[in-house]
Amino acid sequence: MIERIAEFCIRRRAWVVGGLFSLTLILSWFALHIEVRTVFEDMLPSHHEYVQTHEKFKDTFGGSNLVTIMFEVEQGDIFQTAVLDKVRTVTLGLREVSAVNQYQIVSLASRKLKEVRASTAGIESRPLMWPDLPADAKAMAELKQSVLRNPLVYGPYVSKDLQATLVTVDFIDQQVDYATVFEEIRSLIGKVDDGSVKIRVVGDPILYGWVSHYLPETLQLVLAALAVTLVMLFILLRTWRGVSLPLLAGAVSAIWALGICRLLNIHFEPLVIVVAMLITSRAVSHSVQIVNRYDDELELLPVDGDTSRIAARVALADLFRPGMLGVIADAACMAVVALSPIPMLQKLTVLSVVWVSTLTVSAVILTPVLLSFIRYPHGTAHPINCQPAMRKVLDFCVWISLSRARFLVLGGSLLVVVAAAFYSLNLKIGDANPGSPILWPESPYNRDSAAINARFEGVDRMFVVLGDDNRPGLIKGNEALQAMNSFQRFIEAQPEVGGSLSIADVLPQVNSSLREGNPRYLELADGEGVNGSLMAMLDSVSEPGDISRFADDQYANGSVTLMFRDRQGETIRTAVARIKEFIAGHPLQEGHWQLAGGLVGVMAAVNEIILSSQIEAIALALLVLAVLCTLVYRSSMAGLVFMVPVIISNMLTFAFMTWKGIGMNINTVPVAALGIGLGVDYAFYIADRIKEEIAAGSTPERAIQQSLHSAGMGVIVTASVLILATLLWWLSSLRFQAEMGLLMAIWLSVSAFSALFVMPSLIYVFRPRFIFGDLHRMPAAGQSLPSSQLA
Repeated sequence: MIERIAEFCIRRRAWVVGGLFSLTLILSWFALHIEVRTVFEDMLPSHHEYVQTHEKFKDTFGGSNLVTIMFEVEQGDIFQTAVLDKVRTVTLGLREVSAVNQYQIVSLASRKLKEVRASTAGIESRPLMWPDLPADAKAMAELKQSVLRNPLVYGPYVSKDLQATLVTVDFIDQQVDYATVFEEIRSLIGKVDDGSVKIRVVGDPILYGWVSHYLPETLQLVLAALAVTLVMLFILLRTWRGVSLPLLAGAVSAIWALGICRLLNIHFEPLVIVVAMLITSRAVSHSVQIVNRYDDELELLPVDGDTSRIAARVALADLFRPGMLGVIADAACMAVVALSPIPMLQKLTVLSVVWVSTLTVSAVILTPVLLSFIRYPHGTAHPINCQPAMRKVLDFCVWISLSRARFLVLGGSLLVVVAAAFYSLNLKIGDANPGSPILWPESPYNRDSAAINARFEGVDRMFVVLGDDNRPGLIKGNEALQAMNSFQRFIEAQPEVGGSLSIADVLPQVNSSLREGNPRYLELADGEGVNGSLMAMLDSVSEPGDISRFADDQYANGSVTLMFRDRQGETIRTAVARIKEFIAGHPLQEGHWQLAGGLVGVMAAVNEIILSSQIEAIALALLVLAVLCTLVYRSSMAGLVFMVPVIISNMLTFAFMTWKGIGMNINTVPVAALGIGLGVDYAFYIADRIKEEIAAGSTPERAIQQSLHSAGMGVIVTASVLILATLLWWLSSLRFQAEMGLLMAIWLSVSAFSALFVMPSLIYVFRPRFIFGDLHRMPAAGQSLPSSQLA
């Protein structure tokens, strides 16, 4: 069947090329119109308990797209007209930012921060600094004292040293466009930033806005990587076909993938450009293998009009099976990620599977067909010849595989894998370091985040809900208020939780105000009747939306908002475990607790999904790989043999992630899944060439030598070129891309080592039947099979 496919493609080459390029032109139009953006809702596992709580209450208690802006002075305090005017200008300007939630803008200059006072005229609640700035020094001093008296402001919104204040704003998840919000907020801050006040800004819209901000740099790195690939291929292969055809294969696969995904209405996530480069590297690798095999065949054929066509047909026929198996293995291993309930991973899976599948067209078929058109294929384009040096490396590989050193390679590989596996048990799920792992520690965003966390209770938030939809007024009850208060004291014992806020913090202010500000009464009352009265008084002087941060309109559900100083996976897991411990140890007679909303609540859900599914996903990907190899080679042993390089590359890569503190999160999971297929691609070419030589009558020694000098040459070329190209990503301003580039380089290095040293040694030692056939009919070293047994 493979021979017929190869014969048809070469015989009808004009129609094949014409059809493929026509489709490429059509799809290129769609590829140019694909959306490049981050959609927050795609990151949420919608069926998870925490996400359902988040979706239900985010409009009331705050979503996960909160942006925090800090105004910080170096001398004096913030109670200066010039400083507060900047706060007021930004607060008012935020109303005009795209997708802003008007009811979630909170600052000294908003109506949300109020002071409750009691007088002979009754209870009154008035904004601290709205609508105007303090008119004189006396009014400024009065504002300062009002802040100092209010623990809901002094600490949460004004720093303890009075040198900084916060503005917080939330956005509507369905409407937010991170790049737009990022630019509009930076523009707004730029209008008031004269250098006299340090202004810092953090939040997911800002974080992913930085990703979009660095998109031009990312595209420059892509072009630089392509340039390095072009130069290296030209130097090593010495032919224009060795440069142009692999790059053409990568370009065609990219156009097809992006065009098809645009037709499927799937957008392109900026961070997954690393995955895109990884897949494109596979296109280059497959194409180089075919070009290299084509060149090998040219040396065996006489120069005539059919030389190029025959060499191309042989290359297509002989490499069709390992090439297709590599493509299918990559696609199948990536498809496992689709089992995750996270839409972003599911869409990325579709993009990746489509992209990988296009390699069938762009590399496995198009490259040999185009090679068949070359009229005078002999000769080189420059005098630099690296072939002798690479052959010496391959001679060393042959010597290792056929000498007793092979046992040292196999034994050493086993020890290294076992050690790496045990070390990888410490791999973190979720973010492994403070700040955002997407950006470098010294980036403006991470510096701003550290500065805000140092002065305030914490940038990242989680809300936990207590209530019952069927019990209006439940939050006014003494049991609910006391439960909230006890819960806050319990959870604040965790060092990473900087503080908490609930309606149970507001009522003590009313209680103290009724008693002329006596701090002895700055607590909840003992009796339910008193607390209910305090709640009624607060409600009577509140405007619509004032209580929305703490309870819903019916007082059926109330929130406890927790402020976190970091979003590390361990911090989040500890907090969730402590919350569940408190709930289990303090049962309620009325109402129930619901976990968990806000950014940290959503991240807790994502981390739990990854933690519960990662081991299963890896195991399933390995199983898929084993089944594919078993079906293709009709041997269960094939599945076991080809899992060896996969296990080696993945264990060493996971060990590296553990060592460098790279957590397994929503961004790194796709790279890890694709790496399972990546770890075995090179091994397919080596093993299949050994099988081909054995079938042609070669001895095991001769087969291994031929395989390494033919397919092995392609492995050395592609691995060295792609390793150098991917290392360029270390120059990226995005830490995630830099680390994933280094991770790809390690994967490629280990995969190449496994293919050149481990696989030939393993095959030579164990002589699997799917490669060598009937073991009883194998000749001794130096002998060939009789012609009667070459069927």
